[in-house]
Amino acid sequence: MAWSTALCFTDPLSFQAAISTADLELLPTTKGQFRAELTRVCMDQLWIQRFYQNLPLIIAGAMKPGRRIFTFFTSTEPAAMRHCGMNVLSGDIIVNNFDEIHQQTEAEFRLGSMSLTTHDLDAACKALTGFEFSGSPLKHLIRPNAALMSRLLKLHEMVGQIATTIPQLLEVPKAARSLEQQLIHILVKCLTESIASQMTTGCHRHDRIVARFEEFLEANPNTPLYLPEICAAVGAAERTLRVACEENLGMGPIRYLALRRMHLAHRTLLLADHRSTTVTQVATEHGFWELGRFSVSYRAMFGETPSETLHRPRDGQLMCLDGRHLSQTQILGKSTRCGSRLI
Repeated sequence: MAWSTALCFTDPLSFQAAISTADLELLPTTKGQFRAELTRVCMDQLWIQRFYQNLPLIIAGAMKPGRRIFTFFTSTEPAAMRHCGMNVLSGDIIVNNFDEIHQQTEAEFRLGSMSLTTHDLDAACKALTGFEFSGSPLKHLIRPNAALMSRLLKLHEMVGQIATTIPQLLEVPKAARSLEQQLIHILVKCLTESIASQMTTGCHRHDRIVARFEEFLEANPNTPLYLPEICAAVGAAERTLRVACEENLGMGPIRYLALRRMHLAHRTLLLADHRSTTVTQVATEHGFWELGRFSVSYRAMFGETPSETLHRPRDGQLMCLDGRHLSQTQILGKSTRCGSRLI
């Protein structure tokens, strides 16, 4: 039986934890109160998701194995983003693989996704076209003709509206089955009747450099890092590393390192117990040794002091679109019931 959830978030940590098809790290790049929405519909074979966030983000992570995931803009307004160094425009579909991805998104950003297991996708493609789906080993985009893409977006939007207004309709087997088959049909046509744009060799090389850069940061979370040792670890000259980071992250490696650590410190303070944790402890653990400068930068980014974050009540970080509040612990533990089924 199909089921759906519709959630609203005020913190990127809860938002990234609720995305079922990927393990992602979301880093807002500007100050402001974060707001995001996620609508998810899971049918027998097909899963669809609709995303909204108000702040520009850098996104790093990977798709979870087992399902082939396709993402695209859902806004009617012209939109753009960077996906692994490639420019993505309205009307494009990202064919996601299972290795590391890096994305840069704009403010007021709306994205949709559709996913099937590899077996179900191949079966649907073979039934409709006579051939199984063959994805490129390199990351790539496809652009269906405008009429096909328009049909996909309208049907995707309709299912999203049903999930947020009359979700009980999705529990009617015949209705859910009809919607699912229409969506699978149009997705297969978009995938097989389109123009492909594949990552260049140079772009692929820079993509791998940034992936190694991320691995090095993950392996040294609490250690002050300097550019010469970073370059040595990733096997790239300083200029090459800088160009790769600008292409994939929208900023140089040192600025990205500082932004990433600031968000990690923020999340640690957000989840910590103020009775056993101090701001000084958190700041130094994340490589910030000048506490006064850390406090000033922190307040400029998050609109409050580190101490205010540490002492903030933990509930209310997430709510259902029907107004019910959920706690940070509940969403991170995936133990909250919202909408019509378990998250």
